[in-house]
Amino acid sequence: MPELFDRDTSFAPAFQIRLDTLIRLRWLAIAGQTVAVLGVYLGLGVELPLALCLAAIALSAALNLWLRIAYPVTERLNTLRAAMLLGFDILQLAVLLALTGGLANPFSMLFLAPVLISATSLPPLPTTILGLLAFACVTVLAFFHLPLPWPGSDFSVPFLYVAGTWTAISISLGFIGIYAWRVADEGRQLSEALAATELVLAREQHISALDGLAAAAAHELGTPLATIRLVVRELEKGVPEGPVKEDVTLLREQVDRCREILKKLTSLHEDDAPHSEMTIRHLLEDVVAPHREFGVAIGIDARDDARREPVVRRNPAVLYGLGNLVENAVDFAGSEVRIEARWDNAEIAVTIMDDGPGFPPEVLARLGDPYLTTRGARRAGPDTDRPGLGLGVFIAKTLLERSGARVGFDNGEQGAIVRVTWPRAAFELAKA
Repeated sequence: MPELFDRDTSFAPAFQIRLDTLIRLRWLAIAGQTVAVLGVYLGLGVELPLALCLAAIALSAALNLWLRIAYPVTERLNTLRAAMLLGFDILQLAVLLALTGGLANPFSMLFLAPVLISATSLPPLPTTILGLLAFACVTVLAFFHLPLPWPGSDFSVPFLYVAGTWTAISISLGFIGIYAWRVADEGRQLSEALAATELVLAREQHISALDGLAAAAAHELGTPLATIRLVVRELEKGVPEGPVKEDVTLLREQVDRCREILKKLTSLHEDDAPHSEMTIRHLLEDVVAPHREFGVAIGIDARDDARREPVVRRNPAVLYGLGNLVENAVDFAGSEVRIEARWDNAEIAVTIMDDGPGFPPEVLARLGDPYLTTRGARRAGPDTDRPGLGLGVFIAKTLLERSGARVGFDNGEQGAIVRVTWPRAAFELAKA
């Protein structure tokens, strides 16, 4: 039963509510209910079943005290327990309203509060169940309740008014629940997608850090290895022919091998500086290279005019962003993907075009939002039998925009078109 209340388990933590939050909200409700009941009874002199009303409020307070004692402040509720506590709040409110006039009581609109909390914090299934519970309570209260307390005389509310209140609460339960769920869900999706973007950048930074650590280790180990090699060579000269000399010779060879490995590590790090600068053609070749083995022809057209070709910094974020867009183009293309690069003194533009079906009109305006996908099935495999979540395009668009680019999506006469444009001053490597 509990698993029915959870949506995608990969994002289950997004639906966990802090117990302390619900306890504080319930204390607020308890205070409001107590003031309302005592104010009507003592302040207005209205006769109502005070003992039963206070008993219902005391039950809610007792539950709050037990939760505070039994669980730590940092306790986070899973979906089932949170839904049960909100369901208790609905039933407790229904009891209070049954004792004080039912739907004729203006506080009957408070049925919306637990459903609204659920819609913003829990998956759709428990929110739907809580909405149905509230609807059932409202329906029962329309027919079964004590008379509305009224000072001085009995006051009978017309049934038409009760029916109107029932209709208003019922419609509000559905509308507000759906509205709050959509707004909260978009916020959750955006947060999860941004977290995925940060993971991509953190991975690239981690790789760069490992490169620096390797170079530092090579530099630090160079001196002791040189000393060991010198000692071994001296030993090799003084040891007579035999098994011991062979062992010393093997030791010297292994030391030389270690020095060669460290020399390669150091040279790789030193050679990284020239590779951190590349022309726009070389940048596009690096982006395209991993995608040439999927049966789709990829052509690059970088216009060679009188203007100097841009020399850009090697930026992992830009490489990943363009690479993801090229990957999508290859995935949807029929037989060809074309990449055009154009530049002038003001801007640099890269256009990625394919001969596939293009973007569906209904999603074209929302491309770049997380959890929006039209992924095809060109690349079949164990990891691609699931529909995509649209995170790839979102991450690519976010990374490219962080580099100063504008990303636009459109359809051509045949296939999709993605345009990425940077201000040249922001993207080009300034040379001394």
